[in-house]
Amino acid sequence: MRKILLHTCCAICAAYPVKLLREQGYEPVVYFYNPNIYPEIEYKRRLDELVAYSKKENFELYFEELKSDDFNKIAKGYEKEPEKGKRCERCFYLRLGKAAQKAKKLSIDYYTTTLTISPHKVTKQIFEAANTVSKETGIEFLPYDFKKKDGFKITQQIAKENNMYKQTYCGCKYSIREAKQQLD
Repeated sequence: MRKILLHTCCAICAAYPVKLLREQGYEPVVYFYNPNIYPEIEYKRRLDELVAYSKKENFELYFEELKSDDFNKIAKGYEKEPEKGKRCERCFYLRLGKAAQKAKKLSIDYYTTTLTISPHKVTKQIFEAANTVSKETGIEFLPYDFKKKDGFKITQQIAKENNMYKQTYCGCKYSIREAKQQLD
């Protein structure tokens, strides 16, 4: 099987993409780099759930320790941007850049991301960031829009069947603010 590096933000978002990529002849190597996740306890919850799922589904997993400064640097000046705005574009570029670098280090020719499984993300923004990164690194991005063909629904079902921890916001401190505003 051909290896592909799969950047992921959590176990739930990885569930269906891992399955689909395997069905398509790839062996996903999952990579968790998400310096945007806040607070640290949330980062740990998501990582712990992903580690448990990697053992259950037997996939290779690499992860980085939380490096909030990486995110804070790119978010500076964009704190008031709404979700799906410039801050998110910069965050996608940061995380996908690191993913492509990891793929290169591991001698993996392709990468993709689970970020597209969310109906709350703009796939076009993700693909634009990934294509820029690909030009810079030479690592080919495979443009999977994992929410298509009921991908979001399927990943939610897998999460339910596996009793996975389900977060209530994207990850950064600014998305917490917006999630709270929507509840009010």
